[in-house]
Formats: sequence, C-alpha cells, structure tokens
Amino acid sequence: MIRHLLAGAAFAALASVAHAQDAGEARVMEILKTTPLIDGHNDLPWALRQQYGNDVHAVDLTRNLQASTKLHTDIPRLRAGGVGGQFWSVYVPASLTPSEAVQATFEQIDTTKRIIAAHPETFGLATTADEVDAVFASGRIASLIGMEGGYSIDDSLALLREFYRAGARYMTLTHSKTTSWADSATDAPKWGGLNAFGEEVVREMNRLGMMVDLSHVSEDTMLDAMRVSEAPVIFSHSSARAVTAHPRNVPDSVLRLMPEDGGIVMINLAPGFVSETVRAWNAAQAAEDARLKSMNPGDPTAVEAGMTAWMQAHPTPQATLADVVAHIQHVREVAGIDHVGLGADFDGIGSLPEGMGGVDAYPRILAALMAEGWTEADIRKISGENLLRVMRAVEAVAASKAGERPSMAKLEAEAAT
Repeated sequence: MIRHLLAGAAFAALASVAHAQDAGEARVMEILKTTPLIDGHNDLPWALRQQYGNDVHAVDLTRNLQASTKLHTDIPRLRAGGVGGQFWSVYVPASLTPSEAVQATFEQIDTTKRIIAAHPETFGLATTADEVDAVFASGRIASLIGMEGGYSIDDSLALLREFYRAGARYMTLTHSKTTSWADSATDAPKWGGLNAFGEEVVREMNRLGMMVDLSHVSEDTMLDAMRVSEAPVIFSHSSARAVTAHPRNVPDSVLRLMPEDGGIVMINLAPGFVSETVRAWNAAQAAEDARLKSMNPGDPTAVEAGMTAWMQAHPTPQATLADVVAHIQHVREVAGIDHVGLGADFDGIGSLPEGMGGVDAYPRILAALMAEGWTEADIRKISGENLLRVMRAVEAVAASKAGERPSMAKLEAEAAT
C-alpha cells in the first residue's frame, strides 16, 4: 500500500513538472508572436547539399521530417519552435582550396535563395534589421545569410564585397583551420590573432555593414577583432569555455569585454561544446583511436575492433537541457543580459542534447530559463532584441562610412606562406 502511495506521489510530481513545462512553453510562444526568435546559425543549406545534391525540392520541407530524414529543420518544426528569423549558414569546408571555397560558397548562397523562393509563404529574404521586422510582421520567417570561414574570400576584399552584395550579412573569420590571415581556435596559431591583412578584412566588413563573427576563432583573434572593429562583434554559434573547456567556446576574458563592445554570444547546442562530460569523452575517444592506429599500422580491422570494444566499455554520454541552460546563465552572469542569444547549429552537428531533436526545441529552452526566474523582457532580449540591436549598430557604423572608398588592401606575399 505504501509503495503504491509513493508511486502515485512520484507520478503526480512528474505530472506537475510536465504541466508547468507545458505552461511555460505556451507562455514563451505568446511572447514569440510579437518578438522574433532569431537563431544565429543553421546549416540546412549544407545538409541539402550533402544529402540531396542541393535540390531544394528533393525533400518536402512543408512536412515534419523528424522520423523520415536526418534533418533537424523543416517548416512545421520551425513554426512549432516559434522561429521568426534564421541566419542560414552558407558553410563550406576548410579542406577546400580557396578558389573551390569561393565557388562552393556562392553555390550555397544560391541554394539558400532557392529555399526561400520555393516557400515564399513561409520565408522572406532579409538583409537589414528593418527587413527582419517587416518579414516577421508579414507572418513569415526572416531569412538571412551568414558565411562561415574567411577562406571563402580567397584573400580578396573584392570577393568580400561581392558576397555582401549577394546577401551575406556576417562572416565567421575562420572555421576549423587557421587561414592566411586569422588564427583558428582548433588549429596551430600562425599570426597571434589577426595579421595586418586580417585587420583590413575587419575594417572592410565594418565599412560594408557585415557583422564580424568570431565563432571558431582563437582567443587572440577574438581580442584583435574586437580591438579593430568599430562595430559590435557576434559569436553566431558559441558557448562558454568556463562551463565546458573546449577551445571553440568563449573565455571569460572575452565575455567580460562584451558590454563595452556591444556584441552578442549566441549559444550553440553541440554536445561537445555544452557538456564537459561529453567533451572529455570525445577527447578520450580520439586518444584511443590514435593509440589503436599507432599500435596497428595498416590494420584498419584491428583498429575498428578495438574501437568497438572501447565504445562498449565507455557508453556515449548525453548533453542535457540543463547543460544548455548553464551556458546561457553563465554568459548572462559574466557579459550581461544584453549580450546573449541563440545560435544552435542545427543541421551542422551530428548529435543534439537530450530532448532537442530539432528546431522545435526553442520553447523548451526558453521555458526552462523562465523557470529559473527570467522575465518576459529577458526572453525578448535573448530571442531577438539583442541581435537586432547589434545589427542596427553595425548598419549605423556602415552608414557613417558611406563616403569612404572600398579598401584596396592585399595580402602581402610573405604573409600567405
């Protein structure tokens, strides 16, 4: 009898928590009717390239695709997630040659525009903060373009300008590899941050009105870019290094500068970036793989068998909603409520935190923040107001430079080697 009573009490407690979560999510959705939730980074264009040959009609985005595809993104889940604005990443790999990256990036911009054109009732292209507001007011999802990887300009400011004309409104200065003018967070440093040409890239981005995105760059590059840029910077999809010790995350030394800079850190959902347990597991897995390869040169079968045994002995851990909330809370505590946003990296990462299988996850995240005491005004800021403020500040700097000539700076020959 007592056991049944205890079980009943536990069930009632769980039901109460679920009810509170549902009520919180409903409240969030009401807020998002009048404030656009703008995510800083979604790799759907690259997923379509990899899985469907860039054919935007090869998969029906008007259907919920969670059960039938690997995609994190479709229109029903965007609507269920309350998404009002999305930066579509036109990512291409750092393994490409610069000339290949130029072509592939323009192809990805074309893909993004074809996604928008295929669903005009749902998406509208936006290149300014005012256009975001106008598209959102029309009941559609404001669709913006963000470049990922400075190698895509092939050391040419003329190409940077052409990408801006094509609609790109931010550029991540590096991806996984150090470029000929900027150090990456996950590669050997070469310049101690930005070299002289890298500084010119940032200045020309300021002149154009293109946001300087510091996700993926080294700490020295972050600090150099913030020193050089007259406009606020962004981290389109990064988390907090003090919470998870991954070099891709933003250190407190940089977070403390955000109020003066005016920029924004948009929290990423990649499990290895938000969970220290997952990060450590990933590192241990990579170390074991390297060990097995060194012990079994030329014998991939032995390596595969060894890794299978290791994985069985070390089950893959999962990141959680609580991990994501911890990063958001930390950025708020160190940088301030005006400098935090959301940049999940959907369709750009292989796994997601538990219970966050796609772009419909935002109400759960925001409801969890409200359960921690966040106000409606706070939710409006993290959802879209902070990013729109940054966009308007970047646009104002560009307007102040309207009379300046385009930069003719070139990469010095010795810097390229």
